[in-house]
Amino acid sequence: MRDYYAQRAKTYDSIYAKPERQEDLEELSERISEVLAGHTVLEIACGTGYWTERFAEDAQSVLATDINQIMLDMASAKQIAPGKVRFAIADAFDLPKGDYSACFGGFWWSHVKKEEQADFLKKLQSRVGKDCVLVLIDNNYVEGSSLPVARTDSEGNTYQQRLQEDGTRVDIVKNFPTDSFMRKKFAAFARDIRIHRNDHFWMLTCVLR
Repeated sequence: MRDYYAQRAKTYDSIYAKPERQEDLEELSERISEVLAGHTVLEIACGTGYWTERFAEDAQSVLATDINQIMLDMASAKQIAPGKVRFAIADAFDLPKGDYSACFGGFWWSHVKKEEQADFLKKLQSRVGKDCVLVLIDNNYVEGSSLPVARTDSEGNTYQQRLQEDGTRVDIVKNFPTDSFMRKKFAAFARDIRIHRNDHFWMLTCVLR
């Protein structure tokens, strides 16, 4: 996964250019900015800073993390909300501790295997503490717009086959959870769980226990 996204860094933002997704992306951006306004935000897997750029101005401050330095270099070059945003290398399963009031993850949850999700949430709790707002966004599966599911493993994780920049193909975990699945998964770790969906994307907000 790490190597795949490192290769895709220079062309990654093209996924947001699909015409049929523009209205939904605009709505999502507005909702995220509203929820994160005034917060001290820890961002998971910020990538090229596409989503950082959309909520940072309204946040109190942002520590945007990613496992790939090339992604952070591209995000830093955008000079997003100078004085408010810092970037740091971090694994999503080993995030830096801090005094955060909110945590955001864009298009990352779908890449976490089902059997690893509880472990991630437990580790996140230990880094951000009680009563931290968590915001996650990701894709709905939309026939004709999403890549087809190539296979499903024994744990129920679904995979898409993707073409890398060097021409090789790789299977990438890409799960499309239902609302009921997410509510059950988050119930032990969070309260006030709310899920919003438009045609192409979903957004989950909750407060960590």
